[in-house]
Parts: sequence; structure tokens; C-alpha cells
Amino acid sequence: MAENQSKAATQANEPTQAPVLRPGRAADPVPAHIAAGGQASAPVTASQATEGEPSDQRVETGTEPDQSSGGEVSRDTGSGSPGKVLAESRQRKLRLMLRQCDRVLLMDFDLLAMNGWPDNYTMAEARRSRDLWLFSALIAAAIFLSGLTGFVPAWIAGGGFGAFVIILLLGVPAVRRIYTSKPSYLDLIMTRQRMLREARQHVAHLEGSDGLIWQCARMADFNPALKNTRFSHLIRLSENRMLSRQLTRREHVRLYLIYLLEAEKAYSRVQKAFFEGNQEAIDQGWEEVAAEPEPRT
Repeated sequence: MAENQSKAATQANEPTQAPVLRPGRAADPVPAHIAAGGQASAPVTASQATEGEPSDQRVETGTEPDQSSGGEVSRDTGSGSPGKVLAESRQRKLRLMLRQCDRVLLMDFDLLAMNGWPDNYTMAEARRSRDLWLFSALIAAAIFLSGLTGFVPAWIAGGGFGAFVIILLLGVPAVRRIYTSKPSYLDLIMTRQRMLREARQHVAHLEGSDGLIWQCARMADFNPALKNTRFSHLIRLSENRMLSRQLTRREHVRLYLIYLLEAEKAYSRVQKAFFEGNQEAIDQGWEEVAAEPEPRT
């Protein structure tokens, strides 16, 4: 009895131990079957609590920073792909324009301009001279024939014959150049035909077997003048490979020349845009997008 009293006094004299706080989350509620069985739940550590949390909750609380940062990197990498595809498509389109319309640089301006084309006034004057020559020759021939029938004296008929011979000689080109430098009406006609034939041959060379200006119509975005309706007939003929055969007048050739000049302006702008796109692709690190224009054919 005395021993029990001494032990109780000793326990009463000892100081009360302070509670120890350990890191971790709040204790989970005790399951019903454990509470019914009267068994206490084991303490849960911080690591076990983290493992027990759902994956969605861990992402929200920021326990997986590496995975979230990796997702942002992948999104940034994917966002550059559309720009690269658009740049590659644009460069391919520009390169196709340059390849199809590069023959516009072979244009001979002087040949298509026809600067030496005889104008209508020169043609009218030459025609008047020709008509006067023919009329004089006919009068001289009529006088000579009248003398053969006895209608006029013989000496007048002889004079008419001499005048007829001289007038005929004046119509010979070698004799004509002695007393005048003006070309005859026949010379002017031949000059026109020669210039038109050379222009048509040059147009056929430019158009080739595939046509030229109907393919240059794709550059209308770089030069709105190519959309003018006055060129629609030429473009249609070029697409049907019949353009060179239909250029029968100087006005047609001059209209074709005007279109080529406008197409040349558009070509230089397309070329500038192509090289600027190449430089931009190189700056972005897209080496496969940057490419040189294809060689001319």
C-alpha cells in the first residue's frame, strides 16, 4: 500500500511533457469500420499524403513544375509550325511565278515597238506618187497607141513613146534612187510586212509551247495593271497557244508589248519579295524554306 502511494506521488511530481508537432496535413477522418473495431489509425507522413493526393490536385498545388513547364515548351514549339508552313507555301508560289514568267526578261523592246514603222501620212504620200506615175504612164501609152492608128501625127506618137519609156524607167528602184531618196509605196508595204513578220516571230519565241502572258497573269497581285480588261483577249489567245498567229496588226503587237512591260514590273516585285522571304526564313532558322529560284528555261 505504501509503495502504491509513493509511485502515485512520484508521477504527480513529474512535469507534463509538451505536445510534439510534426509536419503534415490534417489527419484523415477515421474510417467507420476502424472506429467500430476500436483501432487507432497510423500517423500519415507528408510524403504519403502527397502520394495519396489525386493527380489533378497535385497539378493545381504546383507539386509537378517540371511537367507543366514541359507542356508550355511543347506548345511554344507547335505554335511556330503554322508560320513555317505559310512561309514555305508562299516561297513555293513565288518560285513558281519566277520560273513560269522568266521569259519576259528576253523581250526585245525595239523589235516589238516597231519604231521604224511607216506612218499613214508617209503611206498616203507614197500612194499619191505611185498613182501619179501610173497615170503618166497610161497617158504616154495612149498617145503612142493613138499615133499607130493615125489619129495623131507620128511625131506626137513618137514623143509619147519616148515619155512612156522614161516613165517606166523612173519606176525601176535602181533609177528611182538616183533622183529621190523617198521610198516607194511598194517599199513601204514590204517594210511593214517585214517588221510585222519579225515581231510575230519574236512573240512566238517568247510564248514558246506553253504560252507566256497567261501565266504572267498570276502576278496581278503585284501589279494591278495586269488585270485590265483590254488584255483579256491576248491572255485568252496565249492560253490557247494561238497568240502569235493572231497578231496581224501593229496595234496588236503594241498591246502585247505594253502587257510585257507591266509584267516585267511585276516580275521584279515578285523577285524582290522572294529574296526578302528567303532572308526572313534564314533569320528564323528555316533553312529548308529558303531556296534559290529555279534555273531559267
